[in-house]
Amino acid sequence: MALGIDGLISGIDTTAMIKQLMEIEARPQVQLKDRAAGTRTMVSALQGLNTRIAALAEKAAGTAKPAGTDLYTAAVSSDKASATVTTGAAAGSLDFQVAQTARAQVSLSAALSAWPDGAALSISAAGDITTIDTANKSLDEVVSEVNKANLGVAAVKIAAGSVDGVQQFRIQFTATKTGTEGAFESSLDGTPLQELHAARDARITLWAGTPAAQDLTSSTNTFTGLMPGVDLTLAADAPAGTTATLAVSRDDAAISKVAQDLVASLAEAFDYINRNSAVTVTTTNGTSGATGGLFTGDSGVRDIKRLLMDAATGPLDGVSPSAIGIELTKYGTVEFNAEKFAEALAADPAKTQDMLRAVADRVAGAGTTASDKYDGLLTKRIQGQESTLRELTTQIEDWDRRLASRESTLKLVWTNLEVKLSQLQSQQDWLTGQLAALNTSGSKK
Repeated sequence: MALGIDGLISGIDTTAMIKQLMEIEARPQVQLKDRAAGTRTMVSALQGLNTRIAALAEKAAGTAKPAGTDLYTAAVSSDKASATVTTGAAAGSLDFQVAQTARAQVSLSAALSAWPDGAALSISAAGDITTIDTANKSLDEVVSEVNKANLGVAAVKIAAGSVDGVQQFRIQFTATKTGTEGAFESSLDGTPLQELHAARDARITLWAGTPAAQDLTSSTNTFTGLMPGVDLTLAADAPAGTTATLAVSRDDAAISKVAQDLVASLAEAFDYINRNSAVTVTTTNGTSGATGGLFTGDSGVRDIKRLLMDAATGPLDGVSPSAIGIELTKYGTVEFNAEKFAEALAADPAKTQDMLRAVADRVAGAGTTASDKYDGLLTKRIQGQESTLRELTTQIEDWDRRLASRESTLKLVWTNLEVKLSQLQSQQDWLTGQLAALNTSGSKK
C-alpha cells in the first residue's frame, strides 16, 4: 500500500481531495445500495403480506370443512356430571340415572415393622402372576420393587401407629386404573391381602323406569361417545340414584365466532395492503409533494387483493355474503355484522352454515393461489425480488473492490507526485545554492 504524504511538498490536502474524488466515483454504487435497500424493504413487506394471507388460507380451509361450522354445546342438568363435545355431534337429549361410579381396587397388608423374613409377595394382574423379590429387603425397598415392576399396581408405605414402642406400617396397594380393567390379586405367602375396595366399573341406566331401560358400564367415569360426538363424565362423588338430562344443542355463539374470526383475518390482510398502498401528501416551504407506499401502483398486489375481495364478497347463487353479515366497506376492506349473522342463522341454520362454508372455501382457494409455498403469486414475487437483491449485492461487492483499487491508485499517484516534487525541490535548492556560490565567487574578482 502506498505511503501517504499528505501535501508535505505541494501543500494540497490530498486526503480530502481523494475522499471527494472517491465520493464521485462511488455514486453508481450508492445508487445500487439505494436500490438494494428498497428491494430489501419490498421483500420484507411482501413476506409480511404472504404470512397474513397464508394464515387466512389455513383458517378459511378449516372453516370450509363441515366440522368447521357444525358446532354444538352440551349441558347436563346435574352438577354431578359434565359433558364434552367432539367432532360429529348432533342436537338431541338423553335422560340417565347414575347406578355407581368407577373405583380403583385398594388392598392392604397387615401392620408390619419390617418385611417378614422369607415372605413371598405375589401380585396377579391381567392374568399374569408376578412374584416380587423381597429377600433381605426393607419395607421401602419392597414398595420400590412393586412400583418398578410396572404391574398396574402402585404401592405406598403408611404409618400405622406403634406396638410396644415399635413403629408399625401398612403397605397399601392401589390399582393404577379404575374399574374391573384394573383389578388385581395380591397375597403374602399365599394368604390374600385385605381388600378395602373392590374394583368397580361406572354404571348408568338410560331411560330408567321405562320398559326401554338399559345399563351401560365404563371402566372410568367417562362414557365416551354416549351420543354422537359427546362424552359424558360422572363426578367421582356422584351418588347412586342421581338422575339428569344430557342436552346437546347447536352452539350459535361458537359458529358466529368462527365467521367473525374469518372476516377478521380477511380485514387484517386488506388493512395491511391498504396501509402499504396509501399515498402521503406533505407540504414543505409551500410546495406540496406526494409519497406512495410500497404497494402503491403495484399491479401484482392489487390483483391479489381483488382476488381475495371477490372470494369474500362475490355473490353465491345470486345471494351476496352480506346476507349473512360479511359486508364490504367503503374503505376497501370487509367487516362482520354479528347481528345480521345471528338473524340469518336463526332463520335458516343450514343455509347460513352452507353459505359461510362456501365463502370460506373460495377464500381458502384465493389465499392458496396467492401464498402457496411453491407456486403462490406472492411466493414467486418474493423469489424474484430476492434474486434481484442477490444480483445487486454482487454488483455492490464488485464496486467495493473496484473503488478500493481506484482509491489505492489515487493515493499512489499523489504519493509519487509528492515524492517527485520533493526531488525537484531538492534540485531547486541545490541549483539555488550553486548559483549563489557563483555570484559570490564572481564578485570577489
